[in-house]
Amino acid sequence: MRNESKTIWFYLLCVSLTAICCTPLPANAQIELSETVESIMESRCFDCHAGGGEEGGVSFDELGEMKPEESRELWHRVLKQVRTGLMPPPQDYDPLEADEKQELESWIITEALGLDPDKPLPGKVTVRRLNRVEYRNTIRDLLGYDYNTAMNFPADDTGHGFDNIGEVLSVSPLLLEKYFNAAREIIASTVPTTSKIVREQVYAGSNFRFDEKAELATTAPGDILSLLYYNDATARTKIEVDIPGDYQIVLNMRGMESYVDNVFDLNSCEFTFTFDGEVLHHKEYVRQGGKRHSLAFDRTLDAGEHEMVLTIKPTSEEDQVRKLRLDIRDVTLRGPLAEEHYVKPKGYESFFPKDVPADQAGQKTYAAELLRPFATKAFRRPADDRTVERLVSLAMQSPANGDSFESGIAKAMTAVLASPRFIFREEFTKEDDDSDFPLIDEFALASRLSFFLWSSMPDDELMRLAEQGKLREKLDSQIERMLADDRSKNLVQNFVGQWLQARAIESIPINSRAIARREQKPDPEADRQRNRFFELARKGDDRTEEEEKEFKDAGRDFRRRSRRGNRNRVRFDDSIRRAMKRETEMHFDYILKNDRSLLELIDADYAFLNEDLAKFYKIEGLEPIEGRQLKYVQLPEDSIRGGILTQGTFLAVTSNPDRTSPVKRGLFVLENILATPVAAPPPDIPSLEDAEGDDPNVKLSLRKTLAIHRENPACSSCHNRMDPLGLALENFNPMGQFRESEFGQPIQTEGELATGEAFTNIRELKKVLVNDKRDDIYRCVTEKMMTYALGRNIEYHDTPLIDQLVQKLNDNDGKAITLLTEIIHSPAFQRTSRIDTADDDSLSATESKQKLQFVSSETNE
Repeated sequence: MRNESKTIWFYLLCVSLTAICCTPLPANAQIELSETVESIMESRCFDCHAGGGEEGGVSFDELGEMKPEESRELWHRVLKQVRTGLMPPPQDYDPLEADEKQELESWIITEALGLDPDKPLPGKVTVRRLNRVEYRNTIRDLLGYDYNTAMNFPADDTGHGFDNIGEVLSVSPLLLEKYFNAAREIIASTVPTTSKIVREQVYAGSNFRFDEKAELATTAPGDILSLLYYNDATARTKIEVDIPGDYQIVLNMRGMESYVDNVFDLNSCEFTFTFDGEVLHHKEYVRQGGKRHSLAFDRTLDAGEHEMVLTIKPTSEEDQVRKLRLDIRDVTLRGPLAEEHYVKPKGYESFFPKDVPADQAGQKTYAAELLRPFATKAFRRPADDRTVERLVSLAMQSPANGDSFESGIAKAMTAVLASPRFIFREEFTKEDDDSDFPLIDEFALASRLSFFLWSSMPDDELMRLAEQGKLREKLDSQIERMLADDRSKNLVQNFVGQWLQARAIESIPINSRAIARREQKPDPEADRQRNRFFELARKGDDRTEEEEKEFKDAGRDFRRRSRRGNRNRVRFDDSIRRAMKRETEMHFDYILKNDRSLLELIDADYAFLNEDLAKFYKIEGLEPIEGRQLKYVQLPEDSIRGGILTQGTFLAVTSNPDRTSPVKRGLFVLENILATPVAAPPPDIPSLEDAEGDDPNVKLSLRKTLAIHRENPACSSCHNRMDPLGLALENFNPMGQFRESEFGQPIQTEGELATGEAFTNIRELKKVLVNDKRDDIYRCVTEKMMTYALGRNIEYHDTPLIDQLVQKLNDNDGKAITLLTEIIHSPAFQRTSRIDTADDDSLSATESKQKLQFVSSETNE
């Protein structure tokens, strides 16, 4: 009866596959099942995934009712499980022979997915806007202006682990308004709107020198001088005036304080600003809460030396709790104010390299000369004549209305930055390629290349080669040049920062005191005293005289222990967090720039450390390291460190604030190192904290807690994969420091992967991964880098290309440059699709282009 059921289910499977695969395959294609595939599925698949079985949420019974994209997703999952050795389950079935596994994989790719292994499909990329990082970098490279998008734009949504994914980079009405505001601010801050202005000399606050040493005051970071409210202080500086005349003296300052919750600082001070002995400003200040002050004074000055003096004097003696201060940003001397002494604005020649013609015809020609190259750079492809004519027409409205020619150019440049052709990454295909999968043109290729490697616009050399039609011809030399450019740090920061979550280390919550308590030996007497103290505290006024004495004694003891704990508290401050972030970034950068094996991400005999981080990790046997600069360090031969799995970034972001999380760590390795994610947990599963052993009074170790959790059949399939990986890392606390015990109990790290490989510690696990899981690591890095490079998710149709890239890595010892270069040369990077090969409902490339062109023309009008 069981064999009869298998036959029925196998027949239904074949019928379903024919219906499913007829979409991507030619009309006359036939589904062929080899004896090997039929035998494998009957003996190793249907027991759990057919005839009512749906282990892991996979049921072949439902194939006939699935949409084609759902079926392809299912078979894509099956392929991954087979490749990693997780299916058939090694604990229940004999493993597939090499030829069986190869034939099954080949059948899934060619028949179930309908793909040609020798002809990878390129897929298509949704037309997408610049994200915050790309916008900021592009403005910097276009205009030399640092516009703080983190402060002015809402955070970008992320998809598939990255914030440059087209399908999630939507444009809300709020963001659209912010784009317009940004365009106006950026142009107003960079492009001069007149040819002559009053000369300005800026004297930073740091130019002032104190009469005494201070305690009295302090110098803030940068060019600011900070004057504290609480002490007398006098600071002075001298300036030189070369032309006598009327001037304006502008003092720019800000009242600041350090925030302390629920505490106010009622202190006040007198502040005086004198110029050549004349008091220009004298006022009493109380707390300002960050208020800015810009004070202007008109004076006639002689040529020669002049002195400015700042004086602060406390006028109260309240508690000093908020560090009240006046931050002197600068003093600006404007003048002489007579027009004959006006000068050209800073940077005027870079925007207006020649004098503005007097006649209207000459101005129109000059406007076109200025706006065409600017729009070309901003749009990242040649600006067409119609667009340039509209921009010139807009610019010429200003002189026609009595405003300056320069202000008209600024207005037109504002329109360029507000245009969808700047905000979106517009792509076109080669005009002579009418195939279903045409090559993108060289300007689109230049943009894909620059945003991948630099997170910014193409530079002049890329644009010049694209215009000449020679970029593809010189692609390898351009990749080499771009990686050597300092802007390539954006690839490391933005790719590694999101893939390996190095960005998160700066803000992840960590409770170092709670972590330290877990690593101390149990002290029952201290616990008893602490519990008694809180018990008496809750009684309040109801304490007896004897209890009151006990309460005070217990309080003194409690405070003494707390002070001792504070002295032993681990320093996990911003400098350590930044060093950890740089450690991970520099590790990847070293592998990439030196074309080393990607396997060194997992197991390496070196690290990047500075003095503080080396001390924090307590690595034994290291040569002394001095200074704050991170540097390459050769690790001792038997060091447990080396590779991203032992770096603070990974260990912290995969932990809870006060304890480690083997589940989070194991899940991270599966998803981001081995490309074998697990399904979401089923509902109503009890938390780990609810797991109890036979004796509820005995605190279980994390290992035993997880073992109890795995006894639940609904949990075991995923936790059998996650837990051994996470438990192997238990020697590292949530701050990345090595430890050997928790709550006085020795930590056990031995384990066995779901595919059968055994290990006793992290050293052995790293060896298992690089030796036995090499292809999985290569495939994962390939998928992550492709996702980031293309700005879209990896789809089923990418399987042949990824297989080719993994084979290239195997043939070239896993060299990082091999992967990056091959991705750039791949059809997915070089081409687009005129037919729908994706499983999403995004616009096709042609539809997106038409929509974008329509919006652009509407904006220009």
